[in-house]
Amino acid sequence: MTNAYRAIQWNTHKRMYDMLITIGIVGFVLVFVLLSRFFFNAQEAFSMPVVLIRALGICAILMLHLILIIGPLTRLTPKALPLLYNRRHLGVAFFLVALLHATLVIGFYGGFGDQNPLLAVLDSPGGVPFEFLGFLALLVFALMAATSHDFWLANLGPSHWKLLHMGVYIAYLLVVAHVVFGVLRSETNAIPIALLSIGATSIVALHIIAGAREVMRDHRHDASMTVSLDEHQIEWVDVCSVDDIKPDRALIVQLQGHERIAVFRHNNTVSAITNYCAHQGGPLGEGKIVDGCVTCPWHGYQFKPDCGQSPPPYTEKIATYDIRVEGRRVLVKPDPNTPGTHVEPAAFEPWVDEQST
Repeated sequence: MTNAYRAIQWNTHKRMYDMLITIGIVGFVLVFVLLSRFFFNAQEAFSMPVVLIRALGICAILMLHLILIIGPLTRLTPKALPLLYNRRHLGVAFFLVALLHATLVIGFYGGFGDQNPLLAVLDSPGGVPFEFLGFLALLVFALMAATSHDFWLANLGPSHWKLLHMGVYIAYLLVVAHVVFGVLRSETNAIPIALLSIGATSIVALHIIAGAREVMRDHRHDASMTVSLDEHQIEWVDVCSVDDIKPDRALIVQLQGHERIAVFRHNNTVSAITNYCAHQGGPLGEGKIVDGCVTCPWHGYQFKPDCGQSPPPYTEKIATYDIRVEGRRVLVKPDPNTPGTHVEPAAFEPWVDEQST
């Protein structure tokens, strides 16, 4: 989170994240080359450029699958959140690996004639033009990598930025077609196609399971509360008890016909804000209050629970809701206030342990 456009604000987590990515890429390529050298030790059977092309291509595909399963995994288990926090770093690293793979392909297969190397590769005759499919996918990945910085997120807006980066699924289909109609077309071993099928099936299954779980959460009382509103109920709505909310945590409330609301409990008061982070729409209600601020579990963006504003010098704002407490019951108004509107937290009396008095 930053109030100015900077290349990267390094911290320990980012350094560790990027170091592990680098070690993983270099280690995978080295192991692939060594194993290839061991199993194809005849001079005529081992070509370093071809081995590197395959190593980088397989590494890129593995990274792409990891990128695509991180999102649904975080909806299924909070243990995956450390992978999500700097996923854009993983995405840029993946693009660089894919770009190096493409560069070697163009140089090795198209660089020894009179024609432009790129055109020579794309003009390869016969069958499905898998080279062109891979090139299209690389263009999509290039656009995503170039717009990964928060500068583009802030200027395009979260919804348009998110829509742009949903292009990763189109690019993934292009990559699958590139592999199936390319290297797998002449592959006699069934293992590669089986692994690719498992990867694609896993991505689809995890997205379906995560999506179904989100729908079910809106209808399960123990995970979130769905409150029905009649046409005359436009003022205060009873949503929960203060005892349903853990200290410095939130209960996510789904009002019928309205967006989700995160009701936070802090220092014997409750506040209500939108459940959607102003950064990338992260689930604020699944975060916690740190240093007096609601902290998004996705990327650490923070907002004051009473006004929805980020602490200075940051300027992001989210919507707040009018809230009050009657006895132990929490009531909110279903319509949000303008982002950044201050709403006095509603106080409640803590329970007294009769055995300790």
